[in-house]
Amino acid sequence: MVAVTIRLILLWLSGIVLRITVLAVPPVIPLIHRDLHLSQAGVGLLTALPSLLFAAAAVPGSLLVAKLGPVRALVTGLLITSFASALRGAATHAQILYGATFFMGAGIAVMQPTLPRVVRDWLPERIGFGTAVYSNGLLVGELLSVSLTGPYLVPLLGGSWRLAMVFWALPVLAAALLVTFLAPRQAGARTSGAPAAWWPDWKNPLIWRLGFILGCVNTLYFGTNFFLPDYLHHTGRPEMVDRALTALNLYQLPSSILLLLFAGKLTRWNVSYIASGMLLFASLLGIVFAPGGWIIFFTGIFGFVNAAAFILILALPPLLTEPQDVHRVSAGMFTISYSCAVAIPIVSGFLWDVTRVPLLVFLPIGLCALVIIALSLKLRLAR
Repeated sequence: MVAVTIRLILLWLSGIVLRITVLAVPPVIPLIHRDLHLSQAGVGLLTALPSLLFAAAAVPGSLLVAKLGPVRALVTGLLITSFASALRGAATHAQILYGATFFMGAGIAVMQPTLPRVVRDWLPERIGFGTAVYSNGLLVGELLSVSLTGPYLVPLLGGSWRLAMVFWALPVLAAALLVTFLAPRQAGARTSGAPAAWWPDWKNPLIWRLGFILGCVNTLYFGTNFFLPDYLHHTGRPEMVDRALTALNLYQLPSSILLLLFAGKLTRWNVSYIASGMLLFASLLGIVFAPGGWIIFFTGIFGFVNAAAFILILALPPLLTEPQDVHRVSAGMFTISYSCAVAIPIVSGFLWDVTRVPLLVFLPIGLCALVIIALSLKLRLAR
């Protein structure tokens, strides 16, 4: 029982630091903008770099799992993330900041395909629960970073965004040390024999199915967060922006807590994924068309369901593949999914620019919910 508890704590901590350094940046963008004289395009690049690396470095992350074993690969990702995040605080030029952000994103990209394999190795009988644990940590980390950095941490550190970057690197380093010393030894070493496979089998339709499902979930989340403020301003409801974004992001947390109780069953039912797509589509319609304060209700529902769908899909690679293939299936899934999360919002923005119709920005995003439904119909979850 003690060993299982330690594994769960390590998974939760690894989930917390999976986004904590990324979400520390938005609250201090004005300070970085002032000190490094970034253009708006430069701010956009700084924001997009992590997601681009999540897609580009997922397969090299799979290689590290094959070469080092899942635990050592996880520790490697944690250390790269920690040191690169702290290095951002020493950036005297924009190019140094971009370079440090590049390596930070690469470190996180190593961790993402590693964690499903770690869950499969540490909790083979409770994969859904283990996935919900580290996903809950991820959401807690996002909230901590976004909510504490601007109003509390930066003033405490004398108004220094540089020290804030170093501060958020410390929990990542602590997680690396804890995993190094407390992770079960048998899960840390690579099995002997033939070299482990690491390159995703791109001919495997499961990788594409999972990649596009997760890509649609990520697109729905990032696209709605990104375009909702401007949409509300253009439709004459600027007073709703803060409340809507808070509801969208805050209600992810109770969803992840609920999934701790029911993920084991829900991950094995096709209807869970189909219903998620339906509810996401319905709540997005509510966000776009609902009058008055109803938009707060629908954004809360949207955030709740999106978090549940995200957790359920993360559990599928360890559920549907053999243990030795989890990392490379996950790497392929993340490569496809974050490519979608970068590309589709660009299409949405292009539609708005060309047509001058704000409503159309949500058309590609809404289609993603229908794609989730279609692709989930033929998921084989018997195993």
